[in-house]
Amino acid sequence: MKIKTLENKRAKLLALESYHYQDLKPLSKEVDLNAYGGSDISTPSKLKNYIKDAIARRDSNTALPFIIFDKKLCRFAGSTRFGNIDKVNKVVHIGWTWLGKDFRGTGLNLHIKYLMLRYAFDKLGYERVEFRIDERNEQSRKAVEKLGATLEGILRKDIITKNGRRRNSCCYSILKNEWPEIKKTKFLSILKEDS
Repeated sequence: MKIKTLENKRAKLLALESYHYQDLKPLSKEVDLNAYGGSDISTPSKLKNYIKDAIARRDSNTALPFIIFDKKLCRFAGSTRFGNIDKVNKVVHIGWTWLGKDFRGTGLNLHIKYLMLRYAFDKLGYERVEFRIDERNEQSRKAVEKLGATLEGILRKDIITKNGRRRNSCCYSILKNEWPEIKKTKFLSILKEDS
């Protein structure tokens, strides 16, 4: 995937760069990625490693990480990415999303997911977008279900979290042929704002 800025009236997703460390550092103290995933940003050095790893994955064409800017509050809000990019089968994951506490529950995440889904389906022509979420993470699961994603099953003990626990991952997806209807029904308010 090419590096591209994605934006609408509420959100702007910029390619994550090493200098964004300063923008994300204050937010990283408010987020516990350790609880559910394989990432850890709990210290300055761990945040630097997280960014370095995300950029290395971009350089190897397996991920496209973004820093999130909230245009309403005029502040950086967190990070997200496309990952596990499979250009042959036209499949991509959306995930690694985290937001500072001031941005949670504000509707920003809906805008982020809309921008990413629109780019994956409408611009890149991907056939399938996947989301994998820790089975215990009810908040993230509900958010993805609100988007119209379908739960396909649960991968048992497929990821080791940073605290050493093997987690079960809920596999959700949205297919390209489902996207037009999902766009109209789940993202109607955004479509109206952006027109």
